[in-house]
Amino acid sequence: MSYDPDALLDRRRLKRRLRVWQAVTLLVVVGAVLAYLQAQGTLLRGERIVRIHVEGVIVRDDARSRALARLAEDDDVRGVIVHIDSPGGSVVGGEDLYNGLRAVAQAKPVATVMGTVATSAAYMTAIATDRVFAREGTITGSIGVILQTADVSELLERIGVEPVTIKSTPLKGVPSPVEPLTPEGRAATEQVVLDLYDFFVDLVIARRPIDAQAVRRLADGRVFSGRQAVENNLIDAIGDEAAAIGWMVRERDLPDGLPVETVRTNADKDSFLEKITGLAGKSLFSNALTLDGLVSLWQPSAR
Repeated sequence: MSYDPDALLDRRRLKRRLRVWQAVTLLVVVGAVLAYLQAQGTLLRGERIVRIHVEGVIVRDDARSRALARLAEDDDVRGVIVHIDSPGGSVVGGEDLYNGLRAVAQAKPVATVMGTVATSAAYMTAIATDRVFAREGTITGSIGVILQTADVSELLERIGVEPVTIKSTPLKGVPSPVEPLTPEGRAATEQVVLDLYDFFVDLVIARRPIDAQAVRRLADGRVFSGRQAVENNLIDAIGDEAAAIGWMVRERDLPDGLPVETVRTNADKDSFLEKITGLAGKSLFSNALTLDGLVSLWQPSAR
């Protein structure tokens, strides 16, 4: 059986092209796998310092909690630097981060570097670490808890809408935007807010070198600059990541020159808009609609 020489040449060219595309595909797949492993913090081996970022609105995140647990157990991770740039978030979100970072700090040095803003639940997060640094112009503090609602019952009446609420007891679903807040409802709500406020203040007393009376004077919801926070012992020093690494080397006996690896600690499934919407629900509407906690979030005035 004879073959056309041109046909043979074409087949050889096609085979070469196929091998080239197979090689390119393999390289792409291998590159994607390596990138994924690097993002998960499982590729790089050897002793290192891990850098994590806490940004935006802080909410409860199971993926982040699992990532922090892995960092605590990884003996090759010699230290952790937490970069915070957040106005705060839910009390439960701050509590989860606080507990996760405290677990890491039991095994290795952990330091915070504050960015532009680290207030409310973000400040709660920061004090879980062993050393807190900020820039001079950082906005921090805002120690407190807030629940906001609105009474739109008169507005609904004006437009001819009559809300109907059927509930087992008078305090169920209080506060609610569709009914006036009674003195009993206000008192019950204030008790919850003040109890969570005491929880926050107790964390500050436990973690910062300030006596309880001074903490309560500082914990009136106000914000502080980085310089003011140092003066009031709310944070430790003015500095950046290099200062945090220097502290670990000097005070916690870490080897100098360790590589620093950035590790993602959250699944990032929810968009920023979804997180804001969720917090707005907690802030503006009844806890009957949003049951997962009050807000510790710095909200600058529009005035």
